[in-house]
Amino acid sequence: MTYSFLEPYQFNNGLTLRNRVLMAPMTTSSSSPEGEVSEEELIYYLVRSSGPGAVITACAYIASEGQAFPNGMSAAKDSHIDGLRKLAQVIKLQGSKAILQLYHGGRMSQKQFNGHRQPVSPSPIRAERKWAEMPKELTDGGINILIHQFGAAVKRAIEAGFDGVELHGANTYLIQQFFSPHSNQRKDKWGGSLENRLRFPIALVKHCQSIINEYADKPFLLGYRFSPEEIEEPGIRLDDTLILLDALINENIDYLHMSVNYYYQPSLVGFREYAKQIPKEIGAYIDNRVPLISVGSIKDPSDAEEALKFSDLISLGRQLIIDPKWVQKVQNDEEETINTSLSLSKKYTYTIPEPLWQMVSASRNWFPIEK
Repeated sequence: MTYSFLEPYQFNNGLTLRNRVLMAPMTTSSSSPEGEVSEEELIYYLVRSSGPGAVITACAYIASEGQAFPNGMSAAKDSHIDGLRKLAQVIKLQGSKAILQLYHGGRMSQKQFNGHRQPVSPSPIRAERKWAEMPKELTDGGINILIHQFGAAVKRAIEAGFDGVELHGANTYLIQQFFSPHSNQRKDKWGGSLENRLRFPIALVKHCQSIINEYADKPFLLGYRFSPEEIEEPGIRLDDTLILLDALINENIDYLHMSVNYYYQPSLVGFREYAKQIPKEIGAYIDNRVPLISVGSIKDPSDAEEALKFSDLISLGRQLIIDPKWVQKVQNDEEETINTSLSLSKKYTYTIPEPLWQMVSASRNWFPIEK
């Protein structure tokens, strides 16, 4: 059978993917304590980059105080470029494009991971998590430093040979914190009103684009990942997100990447309208103005085709951990051999770094586990 997700895809800047499947960014917590890419991670990505058109890496922190989990990957210093270069080479070895995701945890950062420093955020408001600490409010100067730290990380990604970066504006991390009315209640130009809460992500995109224009000598993507809604009150709602997406499209972002649990997900807030699918609503609103990546519980080719009815590309997360050869099996008409659950007794067949394996096996609700 011929599937549309196996067709090549070209972005407006000329970068072409061999198919419309991307590997979704997933935390591995498998780098060194200093943020150096490990051999285990290189093997993990090597095995999983042979099928998708592109691989989006686990998020790399742009400043050490922004770490939200242990042993994350770093793009914070020039000394990390060599390790990042190895990662880009491994991903690209078999024809996939390499995209480095960049983040700062903001108020989601934790002292045990970030050098025992107090987290920072747009406003001194705790995240609604039991473990969360009161963050320190960023100064105007601190905000400008952050923007330039992201830009420096983009420059390192270019030097390391990546084909693009993805700004992690989702999952309650710092970029999202600036847009959220829950975490951003500032009284200056960086917050308060919706217009002011847009200022940081748009300034960040503009700065990163200026770095790409100056240093990239070939097509280089700048993508943006977003969470459509927040459960906090007040929090981001779909109407807010649509305004954010308009602003990003006006800045010529290369692609938008949803962060949802299901490609058919209903609203997270209020009375859930199960017939109203948030990703589909977003796809209809964007209306092909910019490439949109759909994600979330895409397990088989029929799921992928359904998701492509309202998006241009799909990203696979858990499914590529469970079965790294998912794309090849579809290409070779071997769909019946696709694995859909993990067998804990076959640990060494998956080439998953030990820290990630421990997380997967300890959380039985995260991955389908073979009985």
